[in-house]
Amino acid sequence: MKKIITSVIASIALSLAPTAFAAEPADTVTVFMIGDSTMANKPTDSDKQERGWGQLLATHLQGPVKVDNHARNGQSSLSFINEGKWDAVVEKIRPGDFVIIQFGHNDEKLNKPSRGTTPGGTFDANLRRFVDETRAKGGRPILMNAIVRRNFPLSVEPGKEAGPAGPEKKASAMDSIQEGDILVDTHGLWRDAPRNVAQLMRVPFVDMNTVTHKYIQELGPIESRKIYMWIPAGKFEFCPDGKIDNTHLNIYGATVISRLAADAIAAEVPDFAQYVRPCCKEGGKGGCCK
Repeated sequence: MKKIITSVIASIALSLAPTAFAAEPADTVTVFMIGDSTMANKPTDSDKQERGWGQLLATHLQGPVKVDNHARNGQSSLSFINEGKWDAVVEKIRPGDFVIIQFGHNDEKLNKPSRGTTPGGTFDANLRRFVDETRAKGGRPILMNAIVRRNFPLSVEPGKEAGPAGPEKKASAMDSIQEGDILVDTHGLWRDAPRNVAQLMRVPFVDMNTVTHKYIQELGPIESRKIYMWIPAGKFEFCPDGKIDNTHLNIYGATVISRLAADAIAAEVPDFAQYVRPCCKEGGKGGCCK
């Protein structure tokens, strides 16, 4: 844990350091990102604490590469296409560019026709479209499933997967909230669809759900609160009443999860590995270590 904290500070410092305005090398590769709020860029003005993991990915990269994050709050694979956001990405893809595709959180909302999709049906079809159109432009698609929600229910019925946690408690009662010790995933079949499409289309697949599930479970119900938007009342001006959010990441959480993502992508996509900054050692430089 000490090593992670040290390296997170180093990564945040890198993201805040001034950059020189230099001409972009002709061989620069772009990493396009499409997804939802857990990946998206968030406002950094005032003392706002929420960040998407895609917002911090560049702090773990090196060499002639840049990140172009098109993930947006509230997006599903369906709305990303229907609102024209995908077309805007396709127009920019050049041969050799990477396109990281991660949806699921909002595809699960079947009660919202403009968002909801079905695993094995419309969700898969949308993912296949992203892959096909990326390849048509010479790009390299990478499929991911959604990062885990922080869900430690007090009890889980044996043999049955728990659904999302109940209504989130008020931040004023943060210290008195009781939770269980077992992290239970909430994504169901939407967790599996990207893997199935990747296998069918022979596309690299990064199991971010398993990666983050393992990490959050290792932290446990108390320490994992430091990863998500658990904001005490009276601490920040942007949220004076505090907040408890088990889906979205804070600055520290986004930095850690983005490092886990960078390492996981490098493991599945050898051509991507050359752009990943070496993991830091004590007193050294680099992204945060697992």
